[in-house]
Amino acid sequence: MKKLLGIFGLLLAVCLFATWASESFRSGYNIENLIRRTALFGVLGIGVSFVIVTGGIDLSIGSVICLVGCGLPWLLTVQHWSLPAALAAVIAVSVGIGLAHGLLITRLRLQPFIVTLCGLMLYRGVTRGFTADQTVGFADGYKGLRVLATGKIPVPGIQGFEIPAPWAVLVVVAIAAAIFLNRTIYGRYLLALGNNENAARYSGINTSRMIVLAYVLCSTLAGLGGVLFVLDVNSAQPVDFGNFYELYAIAAAVLGGCSLRGGEGSILGVIIGTALILVLRNVVTLVTNHSNIEFAIIGAVILAGVITDELVKRYAIRRRAARELAQ
Repeated sequence: MKKLLGIFGLLLAVCLFATWASESFRSGYNIENLIRRTALFGVLGIGVSFVIVTGGIDLSIGSVICLVGCGLPWLLTVQHWSLPAALAAVIAVSVGIGLAHGLLITRLRLQPFIVTLCGLMLYRGVTRGFTADQTVGFADGYKGLRVLATGKIPVPGIQGFEIPAPWAVLVVVAIAAAIFLNRTIYGRYLLALGNNENAARYSGINTSRMIVLAYVLCSTLAGLGGVLFVLDVNSAQPVDFGNFYELYAIAAAVLGGCSLRGGEGSILGVIIGTALILVLRNVVTLVTNHSNIEFAIIGAVILAGVITDELVKRYAIRRRAARELAQ
């Protein structure tokens, strides 16, 4: 709870500074855009949080987004698949990628970093191959589908301000993820696995199955994110679509309280961390006019989160040791 209050206080402080520093920040258009982007990246952050909770990492999220985001319009407009078939195909691919990652990590004992780093290069390369590096997009007949990402929900009593539709998707995903992680036995298994894998295994938990589940959830939500992102922009270029999105997701999860050591995680914290990352990015663009340093900020945020996590862990260990000596 202290971590959540701390990150939320930091978010409020950054928002207050941005409101003071730039009139454009508090415009309705900018606020709606921030809410939409927070929702889109929040889905990715929730997905990677399941993997981080187990002590793993997934670097392939951006390439999965590229594969799904380019694959869906390619199947619809180039291959002329029906909408249900195309959606089923990209969902199946997303689930299959997570399953493959989990099995390679648990069965062959490969490092998650290596497996997902290879996936990062493989999936984008495959996408560039079947699209021939050409931009793919939706035809006019799919405007109804795009409402899922571009639609707006009116707010009663507030004229001129509407909540972007992706926020509703994020709320559904976040509630389901929070219930799964905190209210089901499988979520507790994931947390136990992250705290101590050997102890979890000796207590009867099928740790291999839980690791596979974590990577399947991460990849599936990355696929959902890919669908939402491409619906939002209407077209995608396989060379750079989804580039570095895994950094936003990992930074949001770490900043939101997910320990890279595993065993800790908060879905609400991930959403707040996502909002903070995007507000910082927005402030850099509006106040300094130097959007090209946004990755420097993300890198600094990840480093700050890791340092803070390490210092908190050391403090907790020293405090526990002092309490044991006192007894």
